[in-house]
Amino acid sequence: MLNKKSVDDINVKGQRVLVRCDFNVPLKDGKITDENRLVAALPTIKKLIADGGKVILCSHLGKPKGEPKPELSLAPVAKRLSELLGQEVKFAADPEVVGPNAKAAVEAMKDGDVVLLENTRYRAEETKNGDEFSKELASLADVFVNDAFGTAHRAHCSNVGVTKYIKTCVVGYLMQKEINFLGNAVNNPERPFVAILGGAKVADKLNVINNLPEKCDTLIIGGGMAFTFLKAKGYEVGASLVDDEKIDYCKEMMAKAEKLGKNLMLPVDTVAAKAFPNPIDAEIEVVEVPVEAMPADMMGLDIGPKTAEAYAEAVKSAKTVVWNGPMGVFENPVLAKGTIAVAKSLAETDATTIIGGGDSAAAVNTLGFGDKMTHISTGGGASLEFLEGKELPGVAAANDRQ
Repeated sequence: MLNKKSVDDINVKGQRVLVRCDFNVPLKDGKITDENRLVAALPTIKKLIADGGKVILCSHLGKPKGEPKPELSLAPVAKRLSELLGQEVKFAADPEVVGPNAKAAVEAMKDGDVVLLENTRYRAEETKNGDEFSKELASLADVFVNDAFGTAHRAHCSNVGVTKYIKTCVVGYLMQKEINFLGNAVNNPERPFVAILGGAKVADKLNVINNLPEKCDTLIIGGGMAFTFLKAKGYEVGASLVDDEKIDYCKEMMAKAEKLGKNLMLPVDTVAAKAFPNPIDAEIEVVEVPVEAMPADMMGLDIGPKTAEAYAEAVKSAKTVVWNGPMGVFENPVLAKGTIAVAKSLAETDATTIIGGGDSAAAVNTLGFGDKMTHISTGGGASLEFLEGKELPGVAAANDRQ
């Protein structure tokens, strides 16, 4: 699965190259508020321009659900990309995506030119991986490059369907980086390998919790999901978030870790409050309590200082660390201390540190530790499925190296 051809393995001079990017950026009043995804796509685009390819970019944006919605047009992306690349990115404004504008723009392309197609999800077939739209997209190109890891766990027309009709299908630099870091972390880690899982619900990470004890040496559990594990151990957890249907599952996972001789770490203390902060960053009164003394009318909203210290200590000796999910309600300054402590311990280690997208990526970036991590994944759902050991359709569809 992980030995895929990349843009370095092909010659694109004079070829029409369809590139699936992840330009699903946040917009406010037609302005891009976070352009990380655009910047992340630049190395692949620049490489293809320099090699003399005719570069046709495509992406989805938001959830237009199969109909053209002006507020979800990729026009602002074309404008900003033109500035970032220092050359015109011609925008093909077709409500049907592959329409007269796209066809004419591609027809007129010279080597090194760049065209951006309209939002692929303007077409209902996109998310259903329908043949007709896949064929239309493929008709524009001689070569396909997938550089959108954020959608790699979905089989859509623009990342999987199109590969049925184009012979040369490779991955871009961003995709290659994700495969190298996440793939190797799970399948061939330098040890000791520590995995840290947080976030709200056990249900969201069932398969990851099942897969990781077989791969890692230490599994650290934090966030809201820790309370289901603590309840499974027989602790009273007060009004904390608990997934009662998953208590037996947590018991099985703890038994599995023990049987495999792996260290499964749970919080020993927690930061508790009477209610969840509303709004999320509101001032809040909290108490620090050991997990065996949780007040019945309070809920745990962050790991406590002793837990944070123990988790930081476990990271110190690691050679590889994968982290997915915050340790508490990190959006609130009072409840961010556990997440900050873990982020700080990762920032200070010499280990390869991999942040698995989604909330954990938001947390390390918001808290100012982003540049200290070896790799921050660009795909939340895709990185989770990678950690589960699943094959990702968007990766599998690329040509293998012989």
